[in-house]
Amino acid sequence: MIEIGGQTYAFDDPAVIAVLAFAGLLLLVVVLLFVVLGRSRRSVDLMRPLIGQMGVLGQEVRSLSEGQHQLAGGLSHVSEAQAASQASMLKLMETRLAEVSARMNENLQGSATRTARSLGELQQRLETIDKAQENIEKLSGDVLSLQDILSNKQTRGAFGEIQLNDIVSKALPTDSYSLQATLSNGKRADCLIHLPNPPGPIVIDSKFPLEAYEALRAADTQWETNEAQKALRTAVRAHIKAISERYIIEGETADGALMFLPSEAVYAELHANFGDLVREGFTARVWIVSPTTCMATLNTMRAILKDARMREQAGAIRKTLRLLHRDVEIVAERVGKLNTHFNQARDDLEGLNTAADRAGKRAARLDNFDFEELEADAEPRVVPLKPGS
Repeated sequence: MIEIGGQTYAFDDPAVIAVLAFAGLLLLVVVLLFVVLGRSRRSVDLMRPLIGQMGVLGQEVRSLSEGQHQLAGGLSHVSEAQAASQASMLKLMETRLAEVSARMNENLQGSATRTARSLGELQQRLETIDKAQENIEKLSGDVLSLQDILSNKQTRGAFGEIQLNDIVSKALPTDSYSLQATLSNGKRADCLIHLPNPPGPIVIDSKFPLEAYEALRAADTQWETNEAQKALRTAVRAHIKAISERYIIEGETADGALMFLPSEAVYAELHANFGDLVREGFTARVWIVSPTTCMATLNTMRAILKDARMREQAGAIRKTLRLLHRDVEIVAERVGKLNTHFNQARDDLEGLNTAADRAGKRAARLDNFDFEELEADAEPRVVPLKPGS
């Protein structure tokens, strides 16, 4: 590369090559001049052709100089065009850069908005998760409280009674059962259903053999399983015997009673693996029920109560119908008498109409009566006065 007059030219540029050729030629001419001057002593005849050649060479050099000037003008035009193209390119690049910057700003603003919205939604979800965590912690506390309740026999019994009361209150009318009812033998039943005879009032007593069931669930060896099964059989048999002896009273209660288990799991375990206990309960006329089966049994009892009350109401309805029939008969008698009065009144009205017609006819004759037509010898019909008048 070579820089001339603020312009940069490459060595492979044709103008540069031409200039270099001209410079070489000029150098050659100078060398020849030196050679010619060194040989000036030669003959003038030899110099003349050389002078002619120098003239031709000068013309060629002038032509080459003019071509160089034209080439310099073309290079200037190319340089100006290149400068204009660079300016246009820079302007276009600036415009594109401004557009890209604007788009980037819009995208950044949109991303910031979406990010803020996402953060807000995330905050709400975190708050929801916190509330759910609080509910889970509260539920865990309630479960622990329930475990504490079930670990004590008295509180466990109260839990079963409360669950039984809730089921009975939802299934039956309030006047069809009694809670904590005392029987003639002094025993107090959790619930006494007032069914009509037969079958008569039936007792529901709540029992919860939880320790034996939990031991059965926690058993790891066959020996522990056998011991837990024995304990569960012993507990359930004791409950069946107690209910049979305390709450089945001949002439006072029904010929059977219900043992309420407030756990579907214990009920399912008995019916799945302890069928002999269930059969023993049938033999002792004690039927084991869970919350679900107790609700179904109470619905059946409600149908029985409804049928009994309908029979009672049927007697009252028949009595009311008899009274209504007597009232209808009285109304019929009175209607007959009233009809008789109406007939008599109609006869009286017809008599009045006849008398009125006669009176009208006589009044018409009196209106047309001519006094001059009376006979002279006719005796006047004068009403005599009383003496002394």
